Amino acid sequence: MARTVAEACDVLLRDGGVAHIRPLCPSDREALHALIARSSPHSAYLRFFTGGTTSAHVYMDRITGPRYPGHALVALIRGLMVGVAEYIPHPDRPEAEVGILLDDLVHGQGLGTLLLEHIALDAADAGIEDLVATVLPENRAMLRVLNDLGLPVKKQYEQGQVEIRIATRPTDSLVAEIEARAHEAERSSLAHVFTPCSVAVIGASRDPARVGHRVLRNLVDGGFLGPIYPVNPRAAEVCGLAAYPGLASLPGPVELAVVAVPASAVLGVARECARHQVRALVVLTAGFAEAGGREAERELLRVCREAGMRLIGPNCLGVVNTAARLHAGFLPGRPPAGPLGLMSQSGAVAAALIERAGLLGLGVSSFASVGNKADVSGNDLLEYWEDDPATRVIALYLESFGNPRRFGRIARRISARKPIVVVKSGRSASGSRAVRSHTAAAATPDVAVDTLLRACGAIREDSVQDLLDTARLLAFQPLPDGPRVAIVGNSGGPQALTADACERLGLVVPDLRPATAEALRARLRPAAAVGNPVDLTAEADAADFAFTIATVLADPGVDAVLIVYTPPFGSGLEETREAIAATTTDAAKPVLACLAGHDELIDGRVPAYAFPEQAVHALAQAAGYAARRVRPVTSPEEPPGIDLPLARRVVAADLSAHPEGRWLDEHTAARLLSAYGVHVAESVAVNGPESAAEATALTGLPAVLKATGPRLVHKSEVGGVRLNLQTPEQIRQAYREMSARLGPAMQGAIVQAMAAEGTEMIIGGVAHETFGPLIMAGLGGVATELLADRAFRVPPIDRAEAGRMIGELRCAPLLHGYRGRPAADVRALDDQIVRVGRLMDDQPDIAELDLNPVIVTPGGVVAVDVRVRLAPAPPLPSPFRRRLR
Repeated sequence: MARTVAEACDVLLRDGGVAHIRPLCPSDREALHALIARSSPHSAYLRFFTGGTTSAHVYMDRITGPRYPGHALVALIRGLMVGVAEYIPHPDRPEAEVGILLDDLVHGQGLGTLLLEHIALDAADAGIEDLVATVLPENRAMLRVLNDLGLPVKKQYEQGQVEIRIATRPTDSLVAEIEARAHEAERSSLAHVFTPCSVAVIGASRDPARVGHRVLRNLVDGGFLGPIYPVNPRAAEVCGLAAYPGLASLPGPVELAVVAVPASAVLGVARECARHQVRALVVLTAGFAEAGGREAERELLRVCREAGMRLIGPNCLGVVNTAARLHAGFLPGRPPAGPLGLMSQSGAVAAALIERAGLLGLGVSSFASVGNKADVSGNDLLEYWEDDPATRVIALYLESFGNPRRFGRIARRISARKPIVVVKSGRSASGSRAVRSHTAAAATPDVAVDTLLRACGAIREDSVQDLLDTARLLAFQPLPDGPRVAIVGNSGGPQALTADACERLGLVVPDLRPATAEALRARLRPAAAVGNPVDLTAEADAADFAFTIATVLADPGVDAVLIVYTPPFGSGLEETREAIAATTTDAAKPVLACLAGHDELIDGRVPAYAFPEQAVHALAQAAGYAARRVRPVTSPEEPPGIDLPLARRVVAADLSAHPEGRWLDEHTAARLLSAYGVHVAESVAVNGPESAAEATALTGLPAVLKATGPRLVHKSEVGGVRLNLQTPEQIRQAYREMSARLGPAMQGAIVQAMAAEGTEMIIGGVAHETFGPLIMAGLGGVATELLADRAFRVPPIDRAEAGRMIGELRCAPLLHGYRGRPAADVRALDDQIVRVGRLMDDQPDIAELDLNPVIVTPGGVVAVDVRVRLAPAPPLPSPFRRRLR
């Protein structure tokens, strides 16, 4: 048989079911004939253009035979083969004929589109530029699938048939279509978890201390409206409900099964659920991968995937959906309803978080404790919450990322509409990673997490308390239009602390408009200070607070109002709360309060914090999120002058000669960088004192001598760099001294012209093993690691983002004419950052890259020292290929 298509994978269907897609193999012959036998004559006619199924059976013998010239995929649902798709390359042109046959029973589930997506991507990888499908005009379903795929389509009508040509090159339109289809499938699959029609609790114990009993009690007491089936072979009744010995004895179908049996029995229960077509499992039982039982967990997932069941857990607390009155877990209490969609990998953290959220008035819309994340992960839950009307804020407690790239794509889309607040545990350094470049050493896993979350617009918090503080504000108040804060209070000390915290976190406490100040002065007590902060003094009553809040809210120079009240002064805590509530009912700007010592929610919508720093932190996070959300979405830049084929040839040739990878020599590194328009100082390779002196005829004087050799990573630290050499004799002498000092580590040198004086920067890149490529920009030269003044981004990067990277650096003033220095060409620096980002994004085999220093002058940018390490990289998961992880 011909080369097979992409590797096997599981995929979600439009209705939330699961199909298995894999390459066709000769042993599929009987299953294909069975598929034809189940097909109607009309379906066979639409696919093979002949009446009856005889031709179809003959074709199945051919497609599984040894001389078949095509490439084919098959699809199975619950072990039954239900579809086959193929493409047959043309012998002379970069095109291929494409065809699909689906079981009549699976039409309308999106399987045809999925098969086409996979076929088209494989064809593109094989050099096919066009897929050609010949379709009968009455086959409207196939015409619609081909037309809506998301790839460029051309149609031609001829002799009663429609020829459709599909360009296989992936496009942004295809990504958008694939993401929309994936979103629909995820929502449908998780509906079986969060809005089931019926629930079975398998392991429903009569002992109130056992998990199975507690789950059943929570479902009953929570008022779940559908049938609840306790499964216990040794009981007739549990929690007032009739108990059943097994699924076979239930009076109705089960959509969601909650499993609370010993680990040794879980696989048997899962298989029984598969036989009875349960749609989703929540496995509370521990003792799987977290305890060394990885094989058992893999088998559990295999059983669920083959049966089309989604799996929460194992080793989890369960799920909650307050709108559906579903409490399918063993949390100690029932979470109140609210706007927070919550996921936690840690059961202990989840229990504490939900309890604390309830005390603060922040209820949950739905909750999932995902435990080991064998199947359903944070990425899946994001898809569910994206358009869930009950969820206004999404909160995640993560211990790991399963697929960071997919998380980034989903979260970027969602955060444009709903805030995502994340606590990611584990802020450890890179530890065992063997890296030798400045960039890779700085790109610790924690830095990578920060960069990923920033790129997708999510808000990262350090603690559960910070998460709840920020979520309360985002859930109940509008976003601020800017960073300008009016502070209103009755005590100078706490207000000063509040103003200081605002300044530290990037918020602005501006002067109020003259008209605002005059209105306050005319109404308030003479001792009141009507600047900003507005100090009403300890004598101020609730009416003073109400008037002042309303007045500063009307000031067009104010984006948010923060009330700082210290009880029991004035009218007291209760009357002040009432004044805040009454005055802010229709406020279009965010209002929050610091009620000294009190964490609460005033009137169910105004968040109040015990300490000023809490309130300011939440407001700063909201302001930052709001600013990111209004930034225009730009397409990745295509810098001119990039020679992608040359770069690929350079990388392929070097990896062919050095299969394990290596640090590139200076000439090869410069050639690779130049293919992307990165300006590298011209270098002349030399191998002795005389050739070094002769090289100055090409470079000019003064010159720089740099030792080369694979062991010389940070050359300046070992005396491997000599600057400002004025004569050929100085070059000779420098080479001799350098060679004597470095010994065999020095395998030659390069000579460069001495660069003009400018600001030394660093631009770097690293292919992080988990998070993908990261780009770094910062202060360069010998101070790179000492001062650690750097910023990271996920490519691709446009000029605006490159400018923001530079703007974050403490050294940025040096580029803009600091203390009379001439301003550097920052636009040229931005351009080089964009180009390095594009290089790292295009070439996954670049493991580490340092341009250090990059000299930035008023006349431009040049990298005077470059280091690039290649290492063969596994293929990246394609955003164009839908699959379950």
